[in-house]
Amino acid sequence: MKTTLLGAALGVLTAGLLAGSALAQDITGTWRTQSGETDVRIARCGSAYCGTIVRASGNPRDTENPDPSLRSRPVVGIQMISNLTGSGPRYSGNLYNYKDGGTYRGTAELSGDNQLRVSGCVMVFCRSQTWTRLR
Repeated sequence: MKTTLLGAALGVLTAGLLAGSALAQDITGTWRTQSGETDVRIARCGSAYCGTIVRASGNPRDTENPDPSLRSRPVVGIQMISNLTGSGPRYSGNLYNYKDGGTYRGTAELSGDNQLRVSGCVMVFCRSQTWTRLR
């Protein structure tokens, strides 16, 4: 009986650890940027992930967009992350920065289940920031 209970307890503990590990690798959810100005929801988009701005302080417009016809649109609703592929903890794809109108090749790397290190690069010059998962 003790062996059966011990085996069951170990099974539950192992399942819990595996579930926690899977959660730690899950990039989906809503993330707050390092500045706190923007929240981005990352979700599946076909076989990749995408990220859409769901909140932005001050209701900014996409004024730096290279397409003049898009410069008056609000940034909330813009897909700023596209074609993000990979598997936890590291992903790569395209990142749009509405503050300068540029689209950059970038990476997103999970650290635990609450931090996401996002980096965008132009040639060899990269900028990074850490986003925090919202609960």
